[in-house]
Amino acid sequence: MAAAPITYSFADVVCSLTGPGGSFTISEGGLADEGITLSMTDDKTSMVTGADGYGMHSLHAAKAGRVTIRLLKNSPINRMLQDLYNYQQTSSAYTGQNTLVLSNPVWGDDHQCSAGAFVKLPDNVNAKDGGTMEWPMNFIFIDNKLGDGSLAL
Repeated sequence: MAAAPITYSFADVVCSLTGPGGSFTISEGGLADEGITLSMTDDKTSMVTGADGYGMHSLHAAKAGRVTIRLLKNSPINRMLQDLYNYQQTSSAYTGQNTLVLSNPVWGDDHQCSAGAFVKLPDNVNAKDGGTMEWPMNFIFIDNKLGDGSLAL
C-alpha cells in the first residue's frame, strides 16, 4: 500500500451548488483565502448527570449544519449567488431546495449537503480594500466523509 500524500491543496477542491433558479460551480472564480466552511448546527450527543453521579448519554439524529462560502468582493460568483438568492425569495416553493456538493477527489473528502436555503445576504462592505463577502446557507442534511489520501493519483 502506498503512503498517503502529505500535501493539501485547495486547488483540488470542487464545489457546486444546484437549486431552483440555477446551477454552477463555486470552487473557481474568486474564492477568498478563507474558502468554504462546513459546520454542524447541533452536537451529536448530549449528557445528563444525576444527583448520585451517574449519567446518561443521548445520541441525536440531527445532520443539520451551515455552509459559509467566502468570496472576494470582485468575484463574479457573488452575482450568481445574488441571482439565485433573489429568485428563491420570490416563493416558499423555491426555498430550502439547494444542494451543495463539496469534494476533494485527490484526498477523498466528500460532503453532500441537501435541503439548503440562504440565511441572508452577505454584508457588503465598500472600503479601501475590497475584502470578502460571506454567503451563509443552512442545510437540513449534511453527510460528511473525510478521505485519507488513498484516492490520490
